[in-house]
Amino acid sequence: MRWTDDRGGNVEDRRGLGGGAVVGGGLGTLIIAAIVFFLGGDPSAILSSGSGSGSLRTEQRELTQEDKKIGEMVDMMGKWNMTTWDQVFQQNGMNYTPPKIILFEQTTESGCGTAQAAMGPFYCPADQSVYMDMSFFNELQQRFGAQVTEFTVAYVLAHEVGHHVQTLLGTTQKVDELRRSGRYSEEEMNRVSVATELQADFYAGVWAKQTDAREKILEPGDIDAAISAAEAVGDDNIQKRSQGYVNQESFTHGSSAQRKEWFMKGYNTGDITQGDTFNQLLK
Repeated sequence: MRWTDDRGGNVEDRRGLGGGAVVGGGLGTLIIAAIVFFLGGDPSAILSSGSGSGSLRTEQRELTQEDKKIGEMVDMMGKWNMTTWDQVFQQNGMNYTPPKIILFEQTTESGCGTAQAAMGPFYCPADQSVYMDMSFFNELQQRFGAQVTEFTVAYVLAHEVGHHVQTLLGTTQKVDELRRSGRYSEEEMNRVSVATELQADFYAGVWAKQTDAREKILEPGDIDAAISAAEAVGDDNIQKRSQGYVNQESFTHGSSAQRKEWFMKGYNTGDITQGDTFNQLLK
């Protein structure tokens, strides 16, 4: 991935500030939460709940040069997202408001409750912010077998910004209305959840296409790295690794093949209007 001089991506860096939070359920619960909600839309149900006792404390520290370089990279990616989505919204007669991107270590407070590193990157609609603890990318490679590069980070961030786009377009609100109505079974709501996640993958593909057309950021292997990450967190891959079998009715994010398909559809078309993953679900 080629770096550019773009900066000003609305990043708030909380790393090194220290802090603490009560952690319930132990490490096993956190890993399950990471599997369930990695690249997800609204993890408030698990973030704001929690049982058990014990506290996790972090000490204040100086950011290393590597930390600062990572922060600079995320700031650059945030600016890329801001510029691309501003252009896309303008092309469709709308105004775009960028999310805040918050870097943190171990724990921090979010509008959806206490964020924890093991939750993985997530978007919180309540405060329209993306939360990222960069240590999770080690987990993505070591536990889920993804090929992790700088563009993997770009893809993950673009997916989460895709959830922000859904909030601006009203999709998130429609999904919440369906969930709160109580008229749909768990299996039906799982299908809605899959459609939501696949659309965020599609938006990530649109972002990659349009950003590269403007900035020429892509290098050989970058798209393969994004696909590797998308496939690694497909429901079928996660279920095979965690329980040894696949239950399609319990899918909430889509299969590895579906995630690749929709990311590539976004990348190949570069057209936001081609991303109706819901069909008739929200109509």
